[in-house]
Amino acid sequence: MTSEPLVQAALDSRLNAVAPYSNFKVGAALMTPEGKIYTGCNVENATYGLSVCAERVALWKALSEGERSFSRIAVASDRSRPASPCGACRQLLWEFAGDIEVILANPRGHTESHQLAALFPRAFDRGSLAEI
Repeated sequence: MTSEPLVQAALDSRLNAVAPYSNFKVGAALMTPEGKIYTGCNVENATYGLSVCAERVALWKALSEGERSFSRIAVASDRSRPASPCGACRQLLWEFAGDIEVILANPRGHTESHQLAALFPRAFDRGSLAEI
């Protein structure tokens, strides 16, 4: 158990992951500036391409409930070195949450904190589409 509610929510959500092919269970917990937490877990499919990551599940749940502002996300896996969001998740987090804090964690108490911009330099976003 951790004293950080956001990290604990990600760790708990990881237990709900559906990962029969990779056995790589990930949980995510996304926090709004008001402290509301939306969780997600990865869900795999035999076609792999239709699988979805925990971070995207949490983000889509929050967006579908009308949230548009986020402050932090915790991502938990059971690996000794906590897993970082994949490229697709980094892209969506950047677009909808901006340069938020990303906390990586595992059940053994290892945590790391990064800003999304450090994990996703030179991001492609709305500004990339603007004409010069």
